[in-house]
Amino acid sequence: MASGDTKGASLAQRSGAVRRPGAPGGQGGEPASAGSEPQSPAEAPAEGATLPAWMRLYFYGMHGVTVDVLVSSARSFARSPDLRMLGFSSPYRCFLHSLTHFALEKVYLQKRLCPSAFLFDFLLYPSAHVGLQTLASQALLLSLGGGLGGAGALDLALQYVLALYHCQVFLKRFLCLRYRKRRRRQQQQQQWSEPPAPPVARVLGAAGGRRHRPCGTSCVGAIPNRGLPDLLRFLFFGMHGFLDEIFFTFFFNVLGQGDRTSSGHTSLWSFFMYGSCSFVVEKLYFHLHYNRGWGTWKRVPIYVIFIYMWELSWGLGLRTCGACSWDYSHYPLNFMGLITLMYLPGWIFLSVYQDLLSNVLWQVQYVPTN
Repeated sequence: MASGDTKGASLAQRSGAVRRPGAPGGQGGEPASAGSEPQSPAEAPAEGATLPAWMRLYFYGMHGVTVDVLVSSARSFARSPDLRMLGFSSPYRCFLHSLTHFALEKVYLQKRLCPSAFLFDFLLYPSAHVGLQTLASQALLLSLGGGLGGAGALDLALQYVLALYHCQVFLKRFLCLRYRKRRRRQQQQQQWSEPPAPPVARVLGAAGGRRHRPCGTSCVGAIPNRGLPDLLRFLFFGMHGFLDEIFFTFFFNVLGQGDRTSSGHTSLWSFFMYGSCSFVVEKLYFHLHYNRGWGTWKRVPIYVIFIYMWELSWGLGLRTCGACSWDYSHYPLNFMGLITLMYLPGWIFLSVYQDLLSNVLWQVQYVPTN
């Protein structure tokens, strides 16, 4: 094999097939095959790699908090029906979810080594999931000063159902996400392959043209249209709303009551409220930043005004149904107990942070596989 490779290389050199980077006829400095046809975008192999470890841990913690809220809300509603649909979790559980999900991902990736997919999906993976989640729950109880508690039959059955969901639905889709990141070599190849811009174009571009779009995205009217589909973006923002409220209410309780064992709380309605609000704010970011070239502190007041209007309209609608989970009547600078200027710094911070999240989501693609 080595001699054949050497012969092929020498033949390529004698025939002049070796090209400089960016030369016509090949990609990345390699010659195009004589009998091959250029691949269409749909046929081309998916670019990008699996999500970085830090990003997977972030998503796993957020997903775990979402499951906590859904399960605890369903249990609370079954005991005493309450249209506020309150659910509970904590930063401790978020951290444990990140670690356990990360470990279960490694278990899931061994599925190809199992001779029976049925055995893996319904016995091996659920056993690992239930055992790891039980161990994490016991470790959390001990760290918070509680004693060991036994898991009942209902809890084990619930963990088994969650294991099936985690294996058959969540991980199967989540591992289809790919992270695109422009490399320096790609930038150099683009510079070599594109002719230099005329001096007038360079002057106009530097004088205040539109903002450059994020790398790895295509544009329609200077607005990026690559990345996660709209439905997945809505789901992400809804789950992130759960995460924000759990962390905020947890630290609010710790600072107010001094009880570090307390949990944060949120409402199932927050998923739709945060998901839709963040989805619209992201569209505002696309338009104001890339079409109009507005800077951060020029966009933030628009974000905050829209957020307050959104919170007020949702609060009015939920209050008429007896499902509103917040009341700011005891806060100064409140309006109808539904919005308050006391939370203005928090909304400003979340507005700026969401722009950063949008930049990250632009680099994430969903690439379904067979």
